[in-house]
Amino acid sequence: MRIGVPKEIKNNEFRVGLVPFAVRELCHNGHDVVVETQAGEGIGVSDKDYQAAGAKILGSAEDVFKSAEMIVKVKEPQATECKMLREDQLLFTYLHLAPDLPQTKGLMESGCIAIAYETVTSPRGGLPLLAPMSEVAGRMAAQAGAHCLEKAQGGRGVLMGGVPGVLPAKVLVIGGGVSGTNAARVALGMGAEVTILERNIARITQLDDEFRGTGLKTLYSTVDAIERSVQDSDLVIGAVLVPGAAAPKLITRAMLQTMLDGSVVVDIAIDQGGCLETSRPTTHADPIFIEEGVVHYCVANMPGAVARTSTFALNNATLPFTLALANHGYRSALAHDTHLRQGLNVHKGQITYKAVAEAHDLPFTAPEEALGIPY
Repeated sequence: MRIGVPKEIKNNEFRVGLVPFAVRELCHNGHDVVVETQAGEGIGVSDKDYQAAGAKILGSAEDVFKSAEMIVKVKEPQATECKMLREDQLLFTYLHLAPDLPQTKGLMESGCIAIAYETVTSPRGGLPLLAPMSEVAGRMAAQAGAHCLEKAQGGRGVLMGGVPGVLPAKVLVIGGGVSGTNAARVALGMGAEVTILERNIARITQLDDEFRGTGLKTLYSTVDAIERSVQDSDLVIGAVLVPGAAAPKLITRAMLQTMLDGSVVVDIAIDQGGCLETSRPTTHADPIFIEEGVVHYCVANMPGAVARTSTFALNNATLPFTLALANHGYRSALAHDTHLRQGLNVHKGQITYKAVAEAHDLPFTAPEEALGIPY
């Protein structure tokens, strides 16, 4: 199979779909890899590095899309990239389709087969291709929030860890999954007072065991608990996730109005539409805005700021699935791996992920039906 790696074009996105060790592994398995020139420049990987691994360098994204049978990316295809996709071409990347109707329609119209990293599952019930970036985003959320609390950024002028004789910042993390846990860990490391709100009782018990002795507090998440907790929090980190679906709006404008002026919210869920009523996507070039006196940090590709770390972590997770798709062809790979099959979101004009179909009120086709396999 010929696999193509275009350079990412989203604002301040420096990650890349494949790094040289992944290219070498694919070539070792008998595949051809074409890479757009300077695709890895943002993480310190040169065209020569790719060539040494066995890739061929092409001069433009158009050349890559035209040449490749499978496109491997990081972020969802932008409008110009959707237009370059063609019928029967395989796309393997993050999609986040539930809050993005234009992209959904663009993929449907292209006739491509689109597999989303974020909905591939694992035998243990996790999301193995989302987890690495959730770890990065969670850790970044605490440091981004700490920066936004500075007065120069519009914040309250509160130091996360305080100093002797002065209380530390109060940090509220909504959601105790991968990103929320990592956000809490870093905030605790900074010396903040941290509370996690979570709805899964078993997970609350795990968090209590994991963070025993650190001072972490846990609360069962309800509307009342959120409403009460945000009022005196210096920093709120929204880390909720409904796989493949739009994030629920857990913090309303009315709740925001009760928060202290200069407090900060970091919405990790913004890729899925955000978990605040007031959230809207921002960029690394212009990351914050202020609503109701509260600083909002809603960057939609947070891990892109630490692109080298993020890219290598992502490739570690995605490479086995990329190899399976290339070695066996997408139809056979999906037929024999129900967890990879959960990643199929669009198949030749059909929506094959239920939460996406429901979000846009579009017809849903079971992936097994689209692929013509028993179910």
